[in-house]
Amino acid sequence: MKFTLSWLKDHLDTDASLDDILYALTDLGLEVEEVHNPADRLKEFTIAKVLHAEKHPDADKLKVCNVLTDEGESQIVCGAPNAREGITVVLCKPGSYIPGLDITIKVGNIRGVESHGMMASERELELSDEHNGIIELPSGDVGQKFIDWLAENDPAKVDPVIEIAITPNRPDALGVRGIALDLAARGLGTMKSAKTADISGGYPSPINVTIDEDTRENGCHVFAGRLIKGVKNGSSPKWLQDRLEAIGLRPISALVDITNFFTYDRNRPLHVFDADKVQGDLRIHRTLGGETLMGLDEKEYTFGAGQVVISDDQAVESIGGIMGGLSTGCTEETTNVFLEAAVWDHIQIALTGRALKINTDARYRNERGIDPAFNMEALDLATAMIMELCGGEPSEVVTAGSVPDVSRAYKLDTDRVQSLVGMEIPAEVQRKTLTALGFVLEGDMAHVPSWRPDVLGEADLVEEVARIASLTKLKGVPMPRVDAGVPQQILTPLQKREQIGRRTTASLGYNECVTYSFIDKKSAEMFGGGSDATMLANPISSDMSHMRPDLLPGLLQAAARNQARGFTDMALFEAGPTYQGGEPGEQRLEITGILVGRTVGKDVHGESRGVDVFDAKADAEAVLAAIGAPAKVQILRGAEGWWHPGRHGRICLGPKKTLCVFGELHPKVLAEMDLKGPVVGFTIYPEDVPAARKKTATRPALKLRDLQAVERDFAFVVDGAVEALTLVNAAAGVDKELIENVRVFDEFTGEMAEKQMGEGKKSIAMTVRLQPTDKTLKEKDIEAISAKIIEKINKATGGVLRG
Repeated sequence: MKFTLSWLKDHLDTDASLDDILYALTDLGLEVEEVHNPADRLKEFTIAKVLHAEKHPDADKLKVCNVLTDEGESQIVCGAPNAREGITVVLCKPGSYIPGLDITIKVGNIRGVESHGMMASERELELSDEHNGIIELPSGDVGQKFIDWLAENDPAKVDPVIEIAITPNRPDALGVRGIALDLAARGLGTMKSAKTADISGGYPSPINVTIDEDTRENGCHVFAGRLIKGVKNGSSPKWLQDRLEAIGLRPISALVDITNFFTYDRNRPLHVFDADKVQGDLRIHRTLGGETLMGLDEKEYTFGAGQVVISDDQAVESIGGIMGGLSTGCTEETTNVFLEAAVWDHIQIALTGRALKINTDARYRNERGIDPAFNMEALDLATAMIMELCGGEPSEVVTAGSVPDVSRAYKLDTDRVQSLVGMEIPAEVQRKTLTALGFVLEGDMAHVPSWRPDVLGEADLVEEVARIASLTKLKGVPMPRVDAGVPQQILTPLQKREQIGRRTTASLGYNECVTYSFIDKKSAEMFGGGSDATMLANPISSDMSHMRPDLLPGLLQAAARNQARGFTDMALFEAGPTYQGGEPGEQRLEITGILVGRTVGKDVHGESRGVDVFDAKADAEAVLAAIGAPAKVQILRGAEGWWHPGRHGRICLGPKKTLCVFGELHPKVLAEMDLKGPVVGFTIYPEDVPAARKKTATRPALKLRDLQAVERDFAFVVDGAVEALTLVNAAAGVDKELIENVRVFDEFTGEMAEKQMGEGKKSIAMTVRLQPTDKTLKEKDIEAISAKIIEKINKATGGVLRG
């Protein structure tokens, strides 16, 4: 929305500075986007007088002028044909920036004669395109600021243009008077009385109007118009042209310029038909589909079914509330016009405008909402202006439909400002504010003005009061604590685990990814999903048709995209929900990480190697430890099919309580994902980690063992298919209190092993660490626990001690 300062002052009597007005507009919610102040580029120029002018001694077209300035007499060389003695000019002193030339002038030497400045033309000061000579002023004192002279004699040349952003809920601010009303309520001036007109027609209108029944309710509420005969359509007066040009509109003719003026002045779109080109009466109706119209923009539009148009007896003549037709448009030859003012359904306007891809000032206002109660008054005001500028005789008004009743009232609870906004505003100030905005107060009931469709409840009254008072006056006040002392933790235990898991994984060198919760059906099926229960009803695309059953598909796809761009070594992770169904309880939180490629880049020391299952296991154990998982766990097989069958493990508290799965991804999965291995990863289920038995904010006391730990090494001969983990779990389960840990340190396999121990056999050596808690272990105690370990492993694996 653009307007000039002088235009604003037509409605607002104010002495406020431009800066004060700009600040108030933004503070009121009408954010200032741009200000174009011509005075800023003209403030350096002053008025001077040419005392003497003579021909340049070395140039036929140049003159040497003696110019009287506020600093005394100066010599200026000028090439303008009208440079002569006695004229009053605009002086540009050395050091001044000339906007039209984009230069800063200096003292110059022109053909051997010094020139101390220049006398400007209108084009050089960007006042117009005139450049046939320098500016000759009819008046002015030497040394007077040129902008002050313009303000007195040609104010349009220095009239600041203000552009504000309008939010969809404030259509009233699409008129200059609506903006002035806000500023007056803030206290930056007082509203001037609005112009009124009461035009009585002298004869019946020869053009009647009707609205079809199916168009009255949600198409066109009311359509009013009158014929004005005998008009003379020429150029509009200079003040109107200046005003429209300042906001970027091209003056066309008096009749058209008048309708554009009301569009911006009072947020009231109007339209004028050349009455001599209208065949019969006007009818507002819905299109059947296929009708065409050549618009005023000289583009042909083809209508779909159900769009609201205005037709005469022959064809469609206008797109209702959006644009008129070229065939009935006004020209300089127009002598009889039909002036229209209507209230349209804003949703219908939006639908038609979008379908036809038309953006006009009329559409912009009609689809946001205009003042329906102003319709008939606007018709009279526009009629009066047409008669003033173009002459003519008005007919009686013809009307179809009725002005919609938008009256409503809400209770003003003056105490709610404190509870809703946190501002203390006296009740009498609140009532005064609403009255200044056009509300009518009857007791505690505030009647909403017809031009404010955004006020729809008691809370909106509070918002208006707070907006005018200025929300910048709000003071930050800490919220009162519910309980005294140290505040309770805000995050839930699960949220805290997720936070710790994120930070720990990132500290291990992983980069966090945030992938879509939607994946394609093929990937979902590969990871145990893809059922109808997780299928989206309205997917963004075919590649996002199902909710993800696991975080791995998104991470693997991200890794594949990176590999395709030359990044081969990666560590990626994500924390987020996965979905096993469509119900609220069928989702769970996961923390998943993957390692791709090699541990480090190639180097001369040969430390680079491909990532393996033990890298994933170490990282998974570190994250589990950070989120509070028990230290003693079991590692079992039996994970889902997307893990490598022989290179994975489940970290469990029992066969049915899985805290984490780690391992290498199945080669078939990598092939389907177009990903080159090796790729290892882990998936942690934070919800399955048991909560600590004792909940305390302090750390437990440090437990130091004062008794000597004992380590014993065992080497067992087992079948080649027996896993080392089976031996570790068997040994650790002999005495969970006494056995601190079990660690494998050697595996002897191959032909040599089979020669010594038998075909299909291998040897696994491990260390068992015993940590007593109440007494020092004696030899017989050690021997007893060792015998139990040997027995347990023999039962579990059939293994025997290696001789």
